[in-house]
Amino acid sequence: MNDKFMESLIEQNPDAIIFADTEGTICVWNMAAERIFGFSKEEAVGSNLDLIVPENLREAHWRGYKQAIRMGKTKYAGKFLPTKSLHANGTVIYVDLGFSIVLDSAKNVIGALSSARDITTRYKEDRTIRKRLSELEKL
Repeated sequence: MNDKFMESLIEQNPDAIIFADTEGTICVWNMAAERIFGFSKEEAVGSNLDLIVPENLREAHWRGYKQAIRMGKTKYAGKFLPTKSLHANGTVIYVDLGFSIVLDSAKNVIGALSSARDITTRYKEDRTIRKRLSELEKL
């Protein structure tokens, strides 16, 4: 398969596709990432992942990121986790985030690949329902 075909797969994916190198610099940012996070490809590529990680979560994010890069694997492989993220307008959004470590043909770590989808509306609706159920259980 040629590079144009692979680029089309990434760009046309309905989920955000983000690849960051071992230092956390964004190298790939597709159209869905633009839509979900609000940053253009030009703004995102070359930027640090802090662009979309809320400040209060950065320390834990980098601790986990560096450990996964160092070990060449993540305990979250094959899983999507709900997490908070930052939108370009400064608001916090919720995304389901999948994360994997990418190895080259010699099995050297070259970075991390993430896919994300916006779950903000669903997350807020679920939180409202949970709160209402809690209130009803107290009655």
